[in-house]
Amino acid sequence: MRVPRLTDIELLTRLVAFDTTSSNSNLPLVDFLCDYLDDTRARIHRLRSEDGSKANLAVAVGPPTEDGGGLTLCGHTDVVPAVEPGWESDPFEAVRRDDTIAGRGTADMKGFLALAVQILSEVDPQTLDRPLALLFTYDEEVGTRGARHLVEAGGPPEPLPRRTIIGEPTSLSPARLHKGHLRVRIVVEGKAAHSGLPHLGRSAIEPAARAVLALEDLRRALEAERPKYADAFRQVPFVTLNVGRIAGGIAANVVPDRCEIELGARLFPGMEARDFVDRVREAVEGAAGSSPRTLEIVAESPPALLDEESDLWSWFSEETLPGPVSVPFATDAGWLQRLDFDCVIWGPGSIEAAHRANEFVPLADLARARAILVRAVDRWCRMTP
Repeated sequence: MRVPRLTDIELLTRLVAFDTTSSNSNLPLVDFLCDYLDDTRARIHRLRSEDGSKANLAVAVGPPTEDGGGLTLCGHTDVVPAVEPGWESDPFEAVRRDDTIAGRGTADMKGFLALAVQILSEVDPQTLDRPLALLFTYDEEVGTRGARHLVEAGGPPEPLPRRTIIGEPTSLSPARLHKGHLRVRIVVEGKAAHSGLPHLGRSAIEPAARAVLALEDLRRALEAERPKYADAFRQVPFVTLNVGRIAGGIAANVVPDRCEIELGARLFPGMEARDFVDRVREAVEGAAGSSPRTLEIVAESPPALLDEESDLWSWFSEETLPGPVSVPFATDAGWLQRLDFDCVIWGPGSIEAAHRANEFVPLADLARARAILVRAVDRWCRMTP
């Protein structure tokens, strides 16, 4: 079904109206975008999740390439839940407030998605020497699952340009690296019994409590370390470890037979998840004694690093606003770099406005972002051999 052409703001309004909270399917939004781009002569690929309930979307115009040339505009379609108190309007209705557009996802990151779709839809493919591509993922907010699935599936059906803009809200200042986010679950097992006969059971909470204290010691040790690239993260120049959830037992009169600990860690570029998990395992085993336990990775968003000698980074450093070279959050770039994508993190809106009530993106950011993206397309997709 052909969708009439829209303005940038009209398209953003339509995208915000899709409730793509990570617990929901993103297929209605993906289908809408496929219809919107149907008459652009673009090559469109829906890449379904394993259960079929969601999809990554890959779109390309211009001559296919085998050398990685061209430009990919990348973003995630999901948003965080809109349950914060203080919303002044329906979170899934984009509204104009002064010189901003407010609504869930306007900054993180449907503003960028709207611009990317518009710019691709306006390009005459015959003017391109290199391809222009879109890569929109699912479930970034809950562990970069869509990007991971893309990597584990061997990449998109059509090779996409290696130079990639990850359109996260950076207030239009580019970043070339970020920490990863690793979630680990530890399960300590005991034996249930009536609390009046505790010798017939074995508490799972007590050794789990000792494990938590050991994790506190590990956290303090990590805070004293300064890994490579620490200077890029001056506010928090160390690996963080946060014990974020503990759950165990069913009642005060029952010896608990199970206790779960879930922690999150922010690893630096160049660090491997398995090495960090080994440190966690060593700390927990020393504290929990002989109590049966399991340790598993729940979710992994790898750290990302773009070489500062990259021509993409050099171009963005000259064309855009200066700022910190890192961002304090994980993105799809961590997985995509495993497919040899070179990713710069840059987009309209501020991360400080994201994940909050009355999330917004400034209209001035959208206008400036559009102009820079158009120049990027001219630079990377209209090159002569």
